[in-house]
Amino acid sequence: MPDRSDAVALLEDWVENDGLRKHMYSVEAAVRHYARMRGEDEDLWGLAGLLHDLDWEKHPENHPLTAVDHLRELGYPEPILQAILAHRSDFTGVEPTSDLDKVLVACDELSGLVFATCLVRPTGIDDLKPKSVTKKLKDKQFAAGVSRDEVQKGLELIGLERAEHIQNVIDGMRAVSEELGLRGQDVAG
Repeated sequence: MPDRSDAVALLEDWVENDGLRKHMYSVEAAVRHYARMRGEDEDLWGLAGLLHDLDWEKHPENHPLTAVDHLRELGYPEPILQAILAHRSDFTGVEPTSDLDKVLVACDELSGLVFATCLVRPTGIDDLKPKSVTKKLKDKQFAAGVSRDEVQKGLELIGLERAEHIQNVIDGMRAVSEELGLRGQDVAG
């Protein structure tokens, strides 16, 4: 199986937009956090989170099919490919069935909302609480590109209370907050 350094090199080759890269790293961090919590393979789960939007910038009309075809050629395991396909079940017809599939769906849009929330706070992610994210979730004008329906679908898939899931995503992203530029001193200036 290709490792994380292979995946990062692939991401850097395929994705130019810094915001999209940070989104992919955010989702990776949240999914890895869930893998640790559930005693799952953190590397396998992390790769699915890291690569889930690999072709979004270059092939949005065929996302994620182009990426999955390429990843399959490179030898990425089926659970990663299944999760990437399932995160766009509306387009691929592949429903999320495994825990990895469900967690990826649940972390995808919500991590974007958490990221955006951090950017408007002087303390970034440092002391972020689920209550602040929930407030932004209810404001449809804030981070309007985040699908509230997908956030709700993710909550239903993983069966957790909203505040608990938001906290899990925050905790995952907080672990890499320096790399994401989400610490208080990073966003304040």
